[in-house]
Amino acid sequence: MEQTSKRKIEHLRICAEEDVESSPTGFEDVMLIHNALPEISKDEIDLGTTFLGKRFNAPIMIAPMTGGHPDTKAINAALGSAAETLGIGIGVGSQRAAIEDPKQEDSFRIVRDVAPNVFICANVGAPQLREYGIDGVKKAIEMVSADALSIHLNFLQEAIQPEGDVDARGCLDMIKEICAGINVPVMVKETGAGISREAATALKGAGVAAIDIGGVGGTSWAGVEVYRAKAEGDVLAEHLGKMFWNWGIPTAISIVESSVGVPIVSTGGVRTGIDMAKCLALGASLCGVALPLVAPALKGEKEVIGKLSTMIEELRVAMFLAGCRSIQDIQKARIVITGMTKEILEQRGHDPGRFSK
Repeated sequence: MEQTSKRKIEHLRICAEEDVESSPTGFEDVMLIHNALPEISKDEIDLGTTFLGKRFNAPIMIAPMTGGHPDTKAINAALGSAAETLGIGIGVGSQRAAIEDPKQEDSFRIVRDVAPNVFICANVGAPQLREYGIDGVKKAIEMVSADALSIHLNFLQEAIQPEGDVDARGCLDMIKEICAGINVPVMVKETGAGISREAATALKGAGVAAIDIGGVGGTSWAGVEVYRAKAEGDVLAEHLGKMFWNWGIPTAISIVESSVGVPIVSTGGVRTGIDMAKCLALGASLCGVALPLVAPALKGEKEVIGKLSTMIEELRVAMFLAGCRSIQDIQKARIVITGMTKEILEQRGHDPGRFSK
């Protein structure tokens, strides 16, 4: 139990201090078509949207980051307060540490305490579902009075960690059981390696209400494990982390792959409002942001609000220049897809040209 809590604070420190980003996102191959005659006022643009029955003031989710250690409580308080102020959603970090050790619950519960009105996603890992069962999952949901449950898939990270859980058998059946056995929507989230069309189709069949693609281009958890391995002198884990640093499906590609009829949250390298506009035009419903908020969150709520407000204004300008009054409009905006992203999508049976027509 102490090992899980210790690992949480190590992960946060590494993300704040080291280069942990993977590449590419695929955003570099996506161009929004500029509208020289937008015929709208920027001031009338409405960024509001609805996701899983909850209203958002902007199509943004503060993606899961931390919790499970006393030092993370203030960080989650800053993130939760920012979400409440801005009227956006937030997912808490993996609640494994608190399920194992009730003393850690407060580091997660603080999010609901400071954000009574926003959409909050509880968070458990797919590898732990067999161990926790429905009762453990319900405990995680109740801990933060969650509006939804996120089940995260982090088998890349588990494969690098010496202590990782690498038995992936039966996960889909457990996800299906959880979807049927709890009274809040279930979202399944990758943690940096993306979701393929095949996986998205299987998840939809299991009953998930949404998919968070967590594509390549954001935080590389294999990369995070490189720094942990260095500190521990674990040569093999360090080698594996470097080898698989950029493994997976780039975010832009994974959005299209995962468009199987359930809402998509696009996380993985979303760094600007222009990135957000591209994600929405590719088919996302929300955009998840994590790593850019780590350093601001260590300073406080004001810094988190400042960072997110800048990204929101960037999105507004991008929508104005594309002639889009609403999130529904930007989701239908014309884009051109080129380069590696176009080539991969074509080989996977998609028609990238349909986005430009």
